[in-house]
Amino acid sequence: MNQLVPVILCGGSGTRLWPRSRASKPKPFLPLVGDKTLFEATLARCPASAGFAPPIVVTGAPHLGYVEAQSGDVPGSTIVVEPCARSTAAAIALAALRLPGDAVMLVCPSDHHIGDPEAFVRAAHTAAELAQEGWLVSFGIEATTPETGFGYIKRGEPINSHGFRTAQFVEKPDLRRAQAFLAEGIYSWNGGIFAFRVSDFLGELGTHRPAILQQVREAVESGTADGRQFHPEREAFAKAPSESVDYAVMENTQRAAMVPADMAWSDIGNWPALHAARERNEAGNCARGEVELVDCRNVLVDSDGPRVSVIGLEGVYVVVDGDDIMITTAEGAQKVGKLSGAVNQ
Repeated sequence: MNQLVPVILCGGSGTRLWPRSRASKPKPFLPLVGDKTLFEATLARCPASAGFAPPIVVTGAPHLGYVEAQSGDVPGSTIVVEPCARSTAAAIALAALRLPGDAVMLVCPSDHHIGDPEAFVRAAHTAAELAQEGWLVSFGIEATTPETGFGYIKRGEPINSHGFRTAQFVEKPDLRRAQAFLAEGIYSWNGGIFAFRVSDFLGELGTHRPAILQQVREAVESGTADGRQFHPEREAFAKAPSESVDYAVMENTQRAAMVPADMAWSDIGNWPALHAARERNEAGNCARGEVELVDCRNVLVDSDGPRVSVIGLEGVYVVVDGDDIMITTAEGAQKVGKLSGAVNQ
């Protein structure tokens, strides 16, 4: 079997984890869990020793410096620099059009945390086997709580002992539906990790969203290489419709499959999710920086400078970044991205 080519998607608006994450330096490039940044950890999960080819990283020009600094010097790796943001369908097509048709791509967001990398590798190779047979494969992340912030994948009939047809993609549900999904046991979270053969992906994109494929192809054909960087032509790429790969391809193909993945996954999508992914003490607290907690439970404090002292609170998140201080409850954390400091960056 050919090596599996990791396609790492890098970007972000830096709003949901404001003020630590910012548009100028969004969460993939921050060491939010452990010592590595989320981007560095994503690359580390896909080593050559586990059957992975050199990665293709797709990023925007504003974040190119971080990608260059954090990706190391992996022989054969490529950085595709998007001239502008056009969502994931076009971003993945940029990488696909730089690969041979029989290559199998493993599309990975760069801003997720996976606590069990070995389980990730097993799922990746299971997905690659299905992709070699012409399936377009999603990772179905084991749903452990009735999350309303994720899309879901409904498991269909088995294809083999490890993979299943995708019966349905479901948009973010309300709490009642999410609870029903969890109880039914055949719904997984859609983590945005995919595996497919290049020729199959481009074929489906051309069938369902020909305008995206046409514009991206023009941008690639007129693009320029500079060392390991590749720069698609701006005008052609800017004309590509902006649409997620879920809407453009995965919800339309008749060859959608899924592999279950129980790998301690988190999208680190808000402060409670980051709190859950970090190591906590017996009271559920975690702290970074000069912090003193007295009689607190389930409190996160993350300070890059000033000393922070918290007494007698529960379920609170305190973040200090330069001159910005943000304090929220778990319930309020969904509104962080709407704060003026996050919106007006």
